[in-house]
Amino acid sequence: MRALGDPVRLSVVKQLLEADGEEMACGTFAHSITKATFSHHLKILNEAGIIQTRQEGTRKMTSLRSAELERRFPGLLAMVARDADR
Repeated sequence: MRALGDPVRLSVVKQLLEADGEEMACGTFAHSITKATFSHHLKILNEAGIIQTRQEGTRKMTSLRSAELERRFPGLLAMVARDADR
């Protein structure tokens, strides 16, 4: 879970949790870093199995791998969601 140790990556997970299971286009995430740096963070989350992406035309859609994460780390997403509410 080292991938969640970075504030940007944790923010991505929180934003996806707030999207209630819906996919988000990469350009719709709130962040204040360059596109290249943000893409790097998405790559780390994807390689860690936390998110998945798919191409839709010219957009890259991102979603949380909620079921897999809940199976591997029960309660993790609930803890992140509680933290997001603060």
